[in-house]
Amino acid sequence: MNKTNHDGGRRALLKSLGVAGAGTVAAAMLPISRANAASSASTSGSSDGNQPVYAEEYWAQKNGVKLWVYRKNTTPNGAPKAVLFLVHGSSYSSKTMYDLQVPNRINYSMMDYFARLGFDVWTMDHEGYGHSDRTASFSDIASGAEDLKAAMAIVTKVTGQRQAAFFGQSSGSLRAAAFTMAYPDQVSSLMLDAFVYTGKGSPELAKRRKTLPNLLKSNVRKVDAAFYSTVFTRDEVGAAEPMISDMVTEAELKYGDTVPNGTYVDMVTKLPVVDATKIKCPVLIIRGQHDGIAVDADIIDFYSQLPNPDKQMVKLAGLAHTAMLGVNRERFLWAVQAFLTLPPAIDIGAKDHPAKA
Repeated sequence: MNKTNHDGGRRALLKSLGVAGAGTVAAAMLPISRANAASSASTSGSSDGNQPVYAEEYWAQKNGVKLWVYRKNTTPNGAPKAVLFLVHGSSYSSKTMYDLQVPNRINYSMMDYFARLGFDVWTMDHEGYGHSDRTASFSDIASGAEDLKAAMAIVTKVTGQRQAAFFGQSSGSLRAAAFTMAYPDQVSSLMLDAFVYTGKGSPELAKRRKTLPNLLKSNVRKVDAAFYSTVFTRDEVGAAEPMISDMVTEAELKYGDTVPNGTYVDMVTKLPVVDATKIKCPVLIIRGQHDGIAVDADIIDFYSQLPNPDKQMVKLAGLAHTAMLGVNRERFLWAVQAFLTLPPAIDIGAKDHPAKA
């Protein structure tokens, strides 16, 4: 196996990330469509809000299960770009989480924001979610890691890139971390938002443990408007705009009124599912101030065990569990952007160190 280049995520705005061999996987690349998804709204920072963003859809195959893969960038053709892969959480699919289009608002689409910064942004619907096949699977964390393996085969075939910077939210952060452990040569850097390590001290997970008998009765659970409302109010009222839960409800219920139970079950019965010592790439951990699942002490424990010294942990005021859809989402986007564009460190032990010249 080739040595993994984990500086790639930071250098990739300037050059290709294709530096390490990807694992083999049987996956079908079936492009569906390309659409101009331009937005007239301006964005903050260095993201050009007037630049048109283009969308593509593909199908990946995982042991006969069709998985929907989605891509957005600003140039239909041209030089390779840094690949950013976004991994969704337990209760709604990828487009709802990362590409929500909110009238008269800016920067709700994380995909558009980073596409306009120059990234080639990808995501997917995991088994049982969104456009992907609905099966009898619980779609647990391990299953999600294999979904990402199938999707990365598509990314590599389309872009030529063999690595991506991975971002995961909530149980998506567990999926992304599990994938990083299993396939480290495909991950240049890892970002974990609303991450939970052992679950110790988590008020929301304590509530979910009480529902475990019901969770185990079926591979799916019901979702409705009332449920999505609680997602945005259970931690701190005011952390998200009131209309967001309605928009999420409308977006999600078109796929059906159930989502898989696997990540909920894993998070109350199997934690920890990630070994920090086995994650060698640079890592960013983000926690919203009011997140009722992630707990400071738990993620500090995880952070302290990460072996790569190129690591960051950020706590952001005014945000709750779903930071990218919160009122202070631009602070969240800034933290991710800063990590992804951080210049590579000078090796102070190198013979050509400037101080030794």
